[in-house]
Amino acid sequence: MKFLIAGLGNMDPEYFGTRHNIGFEVLDQLAERLGVGFKVSSLAHVAEANYKGKKLILIKPSTYMNLSGKAIKYWLDKEKIELPNCFVILDDLNLDFGSIRIRPEGSDGGHNGLKDIQEKLASNKYPRLRIGIGNQFSKGKQVDYVLGKWTESELRNLTEIIKLSADASLSFCFAGLTNTMNSYNSKKIEIQKTDNSNLKQ
Repeated sequence: MKFLIAGLGNMDPEYFGTRHNIGFEVLDQLAERLGVGFKVSSLAHVAEANYKGKKLILIKPSTYMNLSGKAIKYWLDKEKIELPNCFVILDDLNLDFGSIRIRPEGSDGGHNGLKDIQEKLASNKYPRLRIGIGNQFSKGKQVDYVLGKWTESELRNLTEIIKLSADASLSFCFAGLTNTMNSYNSKKIEIQKTDNSNLKQ
C-alpha cells in the first residue's frame, strides 16, 4: 500500500525558518527518521521510504505554497495513490501554537495552499494535519506574521511540535486515520515560555 505525505511550504531560502514552512520541517524530520534523503524531481523535492510494509512518498512541493495542488495531483497520479492515502501537513492560524488537529476533510479555512489543492483535486475530502501557529499579530499584519521567523520562545518548543507531527504522520500510514485522530487530536505540547525575569534591562 502506498501513501503520499505532502508538507506545504515555500522553497526559496528567504522562507526557511518561517511559520508558513512548518510542513517542510515535518517532512525533513520524517526523512531523517526513515533514513532517506530528498531529491529534486518534477514539481517537488521527493523522498521514498518503506515503513512497516507500506511505501511512503514524501514530497515538498517546489511550486510555491499557492500552487501546492499542482504538485500533489501530479504525484498522486504518477504513483497511482488514492486520495484517502494522501496526507497534507500545513500551518494553521486558527489553532493555538502547540496544538495539532487531524481531519479527514474540510474547507480551506483561508489557507492558500489548501485552496489550490481543493481546486486541483476537485475535492476537499483528503486527510490533513493542521499545526497551530497561533494568531499573535496585530490588525493588518497577518501576512507578516505567517511569513515571519519563529521567535526565540517558539523555537524552544518547535522540536517537540515537529516530533509530535511526524509521529502522527507515521501513525496515519500504519494505524489508519480514525485511530490516529483518536490518539493525537487530544495531544498538545506544553509550551515552555522564556523567562525574562532575570534578564538585565
